Amino acid sequence: MSLSLKQRIGLELQRSLRHTEAQLHPLRTLFWECTLRCNMSCRHCGSDCRVAPSVKDMPAEDFLRVIDSITPHVDPHKVFVTFTGGEALLRDDLEQVGLELYRREYPWGVVTNGFLLDEKRLESLLASGMHSITVSLDGFEEEHNWIRRHPLSYSKATAAIRLLAEHKDILWDVVTCVNPRNYPTLREFKESLVSLGVPAWRLFSIFPMGRAAGNAELQFSDEQFRGLLDFICDCREHDPRIAVSYACEGFLGEYECRVRNQFFHCRSGVDVASIRCDGGISGCTSVRSHMDQGNIYNDDFWDVWQNRFQTMRDRSWTKKEQCKDCIVWRYCEGSGLHLYDDEGHLLSCHYHRLQK
Repeated sequence: MSLSLKQRIGLELQRSLRHTEAQLHPLRTLFWECTLRCNMSCRHCGSDCRVAPSVKDMPAEDFLRVIDSITPHVDPHKVFVTFTGGEALLRDDLEQVGLELYRREYPWGVVTNGFLLDEKRLESLLASGMHSITVSLDGFEEEHNWIRRHPLSYSKATAAIRLLAEHKDILWDVVTCVNPRNYPTLREFKESLVSLGVPAWRLFSIFPMGRAAGNAELQFSDEQFRGLLDFICDCREHDPRIAVSYACEGFLGEYECRVRNQFFHCRSGVDVASIRCDGGISGCTSVRSHMDQGNIYNDDFWDVWQNRFQTMRDRSWTKKEQCKDCIVWRYCEGSGLHLYDDEGHLLSCHYHRLQK
């Protein structure tokens, strides 16, 4: 492992901070999986969402009841609520829920594929107190429409991005799922995003879950994965026009704090929680449901947050199999929890890929 002295010192400080945060577990981010309905059928969907899923949308009053139950225990200004799905904008009561959060002084945002984000909907969301929004755009038209499986997906997403670029009073970014099809045109695609006025761009590789499991067309070679990280480093060092970063997943060895602003730390269950569409209480929504710690229809959310989540806060159980004798486990602690299957086996290790 090639780490600079500065990186080693930073990683040791981060390790100490991580353990302190695990003990204190201040709730900072709450995801609400408000629907599993979706207007697309993306090849890489980790949730395997559908137009008519078996799990119905959670009633808004049930979610707000949880919010009211935690409000006495937190500073609402320090807990960011993110609406996700499925496709969150399929809910026609999203603004009503957002307004209720705004009245309770919780900042909130939305993750969307952009298909339904026209000027009228954006104005409605902003009037309801929306603070931020993330739009997915996975390359140029051919590549994006291929992975999204919808012929109008690219045109709708880029129209939404142009609309957001006209507003200066909202935080927003674009997230791209990088795969072998769009990888060769990343540099040209970056120029396109700059021309569209995108302020920040987050990239991530596809992990084998949901529809992506076993789909070789979506999986990077080790050489391509390193190439992606090198590309992000180059953007961050030489192009101030757009803030480029890699997703939070996985320890990256020599790339730590070079492809993102912070060292790796899987925050699931530490300061990040989620409420699934069926009421499940978990860490981030990418973690598989077998790691749910309770359910809002049977348990008090705050009691669960305070007294469970040991699996996510004490990662000693991950020191097994390929992690057992790994020299960087003290910094990584088993990678991101979303990379584990239902039996607790690590599906992919970014660090080991970079050592090949």
